Amino acid sequence: MVAVGLVVAGCGGEPVAQHTPVLDPIVTVGIPPSTSASSSPPPVATTTSTPPPVVIVLNPGHNGGNGGHPDEIARQVPAGAGKTKECDTTGTQTNAGYPEHAFTWDVTLRVRDALAIRGVTVVMTRENDTGVGPCVDERAAIANRSDAVAVVSIHADGSEAAGAHGFHVAYPLPALNEAQGEPSLRLATVLRDGLSKAGFAPANYIGQNGLDGRGDLAGLSLSEKPSVFVECGNMRDAAEAGVLGSEDGKQRYAIAIATALLTYIGR
Repeated sequence: MVAVGLVVAGCGGEPVAQHTPVLDPIVTVGIPPSTSASSSPPPVATTTSTPPPVVIVLNPGHNGGNGGHPDEIARQVPAGAGKTKECDTTGTQTNAGYPEHAFTWDVTLRVRDALAIRGVTVVMTRENDTGVGPCVDERAAIANRSDAVAVVSIHADGSEAAGAHGFHVAYPLPALNEAQGEPSLRLATVLRDGLSKAGFAPANYIGQNGLDGRGDLAGLSLSEKPSVFVECGNMRDAAEAGVLGSEDGKQRYAIAIATALLTYIGR
């Protein structure tokens, strides 16, 4: 397990199948010419090449203690582009009462562990599911202070629209800096393709083909790193809620997200 550092934001309107890769080391063998038929064989020099460290920030949406601290999470904080918004929200839940914060925490831990097995350094924006916050601006700041090549906020939606279901990946639009431009859109596209390949359907009620450009999400607007929000599905849709709340469903989401992130970083 990677050391967890406290390093994304509320929803839009604001444990892991272990894939253990065996990486064959690159070995260079050098044998100089023999000076004598009776001389001992020279030592073999070997050099092993290991991938450079890669940092990914994972931001499990909301927190389990938010509901008990309404004044604290209602506090206005910077949201980017001169705007402010609430520190955080409680998130949504299924009609049966399964909360979004528990879903995001569970799936994020699975993604974290799957990435760690592949040598990725993972920074988390919160260290448990019993605390309050952090506020959306601090979550973004945690990521900005890191050397992250990607920042992924994990959420689930709560649309009340009849028949609304499916996942979508939000990315910054308009882009307020270079990282919010092509790198974020590419990250969103890779995650969208990974979730689709894993058998999840794109949302039929928001965005287009599973992608949704957003300018109202503080975690995206404040980011200085390639950053996206993954809304895994609609917790208010009865059929989809069953998948979101099941062990198999959470495992599938986690593996799809982790696999897509490994694709994004070239592993």
